[in-house]
Amino acid sequence: MATPYQERKYRDPSLNPGDAPYFEAAGQGKLMLKKCKDCGKVHHYPRAICPHCFSQNLEWVQAKGTGEIYTYSVTRRGTPTPFAIGYVKLDEGISMLTNFINCDLDTLKCGQKVKVCFVKSENGTALPMFEPA
Repeated sequence: MATPYQERKYRDPSLNPGDAPYFEAAGQGKLMLKKCKDCGKVHHYPRAICPHCFSQNLEWVQAKGTGEIYTYSVTRRGTPTPFAIGYVKLDEGISMLTNFINCDLDTLKCGQKVKVCFVKSENGTALPMFEPA
């Protein structure tokens, strides 16, 4: 039985100091990551210190916005609207926890190619989510 995606409301994100550039870029349709200038690794969720080498020498880089589903879960109970969350392994090599939208939730599969899209929260903040590529 198919479980089609249905639009639902998304709560506003709790912003941490330094999050503004990430969400401003999302509002322009760009997925941004932090990259360490010392060890060269990218990471998500963006933070003020590199989780790999603890350097503060970081820069914002734009992600391609494409990847594949690493794992996912579809929730149908305890919520008025079914939804799917999971991890996407971005083409940049890192994983990102996200929602999957604009698809039949029963056709999602690990290894499936996906691309970023953006949905507005209750206050209008753009949130990155993924849909089938």
